Amino acid sequence: MTPRDHGGGIDAAIARFGGTRESWLDLSTGINPVPYPVGTLPADAWTALPDAAAFAALESAARRFWAIPEGAAVLPAPGASAIIARTPLLRPPGRAHIQSPTYNEHAAAFTAAGWQVEPGTAAAAPDLRVAVHPNNPDGRFWNESDLSKGGPALTVIDESFCDIAPQASHIARATYGQTLILKSFGKFWGLAGLRLGFAIGAPALIAPLKEALGPWQVSGPALAIGARALSDDSWAQATRARLAADSARLDGLMARDGAQPLGGTPLFRLFAMEDAGRWQEALARSHVWSRIFPYNKSWLRLGLPAPDRWTQFETALEGLTP
Repeated sequence: MTPRDHGGGIDAAIARFGGTRESWLDLSTGINPVPYPVGTLPADAWTALPDAAAFAALESAARRFWAIPEGAAVLPAPGASAIIARTPLLRPPGRAHIQSPTYNEHAAAFTAAGWQVEPGTAAAAPDLRVAVHPNNPDGRFWNESDLSKGGPALTVIDESFCDIAPQASHIARATYGQTLILKSFGKFWGLAGLRLGFAIGAPALIAPLKEALGPWQVSGPALAIGARALSDDSWAQATRARLAADSARLDGLMARDGAQPLGGTPLFRLFAMEDAGRWQEALARSHVWSRIFPYNKSWLRLGLPAPDRWTQFETALEGLTP
């Protein structure tokens, strides 16, 4: 089975380095540290089964926010991961091209479903291609010519981090018939615990995913919060500006201490150094948790500190002796 490594794991970090959950600054994920203010929810969001009107309101907000073309179907789900796990079932097992390094849940899902997973640079045309856009962890964007090469039967475009650059979205491909677009709500809006994601594509692609997820696949609170947040353009615009400024600040601080910025997105940054594992341990002694990768010992990925946690991060850097 394909190994799955992720950010997080604060419990293990606490067990090793001490402290409490509140004392730790978790920079191991790419989640916006300033979440959308959810406000007050109607009581029936918690007490009633989600109805058709609530799903329709969320879909309408999603269509407008992402400029989803007419004719494409929209399926909300309990997180993008729930869709990723079911995507291999859309076709009989074959050859899937997944260019690495990238988010490892895709390869794990296809391998578990009996697919042969190959690097995206393989010469022969695959049965399916996965493109994480922008890529995690290096922030690479896929252009249209990249996505059109080889003529795969199905292209899955994971745009979980694309809300930081909406102009780069490939949402226009959602009506192509052989393209499935994935969206994650938790990252840009900072509400990962809400578990909300979307699959967007031709109705024939979306229908089996909807059947696999079953009825009431999204909770009442997630429907209400998602519809509210996707309708708040002012918050989204202000958030993009803040994330851009904060990611530049993070790059500057790390470069000052000898790390080489390699890219990423405004929600997470990727750095190179001689021994990323030692950097992770050194930061952890100040209760700052970061992300390292089993396939590259020189890469360290950092999310952004919340506005009131920059001092803790800068103090950790000042005491850094990796």
